Amino acid sequence: MTTAKSDLQSRPGLLEASYKAILITLIQSIDGSLRYGEAIYHWLRKPPHAPNLVKTYACRPSLSVRVFYPQSWDQESPKNLPCLFNIHGGGFCLRGPEDDDVWNRAFADMHHVLVVELNYRKAPAHPFPTPLFDIQALILATYNDASLPIDRQRIVVSGFSAGGNLAMAVCQLPLVRETIKPAAVVPMYPSLDQSVAAEDKILNRQYKSSLQGIRGSQTDYLSRLSPLFRWSYIPYGQYLKDPLLSPIFAPRDTFPPNVFIMAAELDQLSHEAWRMACILARRAEPIQGQKVGQDAPSKAEGALILDDERFAFEDVDDAGRRVRWLLVPDQVHGFDLIPERMHGNAASFQDAQIKKKEFQRVMGEWLRENAWKQSNLDSA
Repeated sequence: MTTAKSDLQSRPGLLEASYKAILITLIQSIDGSLRYGEAIYHWLRKPPHAPNLVKTYACRPSLSVRVFYPQSWDQESPKNLPCLFNIHGGGFCLRGPEDDDVWNRAFADMHHVLVVELNYRKAPAHPFPTPLFDIQALILATYNDASLPIDRQRIVVSGFSAGGNLAMAVCQLPLVRETIKPAAVVPMYPSLDQSVAAEDKILNRQYKSSLQGIRGSQTDYLSRLSPLFRWSYIPYGQYLKDPLLSPIFAPRDTFPPNVFIMAAELDQLSHEAWRMACILARRAEPIQGQKVGQDAPSKAEGALILDDERFAFEDVDDAGRRVRWLLVPDQVHGFDLIPERMHGNAASFQDAQIKKKEFQRVMGEWLRENAWKQSNLDSA
């Protein structure tokens, strides 16, 4: 089969490549300085959402993992806990696992599960597929760590944005698929199709100017960063439809039996998440230009929409494989993680916080009923 030139990562001119290299280096320097300052602050004043443990393993000594026990769990108990391996976002280039501390602490406590936040080396110094194999190594190391109370029959992999891409990719790797055998994967507002250009992705999302703050912006806040992240992560000449890079092209049987895809309505990545949910559920695949969600703002501020198949559906095939789709209305990429100042409006931030809590509830209950369901399941 002949590979079309358009399906390969192109090589930019020298000036463009130099500009992008300088720009991402500058952004990473600023990001690193901010993270260093945050680390000092948290060292001086330990926040209530801090992990119980921060561990490193010989396979990746420069990459720490953060472990969250539920507050209700007795650490002297011989019982093991369902485990969520979570992967942070940042366009494969920025930020770190501590970004998800608040989310992880809340989820662990809400559902009485163990949460392990993973890390990976960043592009462009470490482009595809290095971060993917960092994640695989750390999952295997943690899985084999006898000191952690992991129920190895009840493991789920999740991730935000770029981390959602890595979650869907790592579940395809034979060592993870055949050794870890995750019961489910939960990509949250993930990047799933690198074969679609960033300028085309922007055309598929909703814009709602009547909303306040960042939600009403007519410019997707990722629009300037996405091409830079793409250049940093994807090597020149890379086949863009490689399922490990663009999981939307992977066969269904390479994923865990349970797949829960969550997206944000006001996000350039929502269309590919919707497409993948439909493909896995054997529904009609949305086409380019078909907008996600609805044109008008939701009538119920601070609420998910669970009775409209544009926003939520669940399908089970003959083999018992389950696909859940959830579109969070009137919210932007990273709504549950970005700070109030980025929302630009107190009402927008409050809406995001309510929807974050509600999504965590829906996600956890769905996992308990499917991925973590056992007769001896500990009650939350």
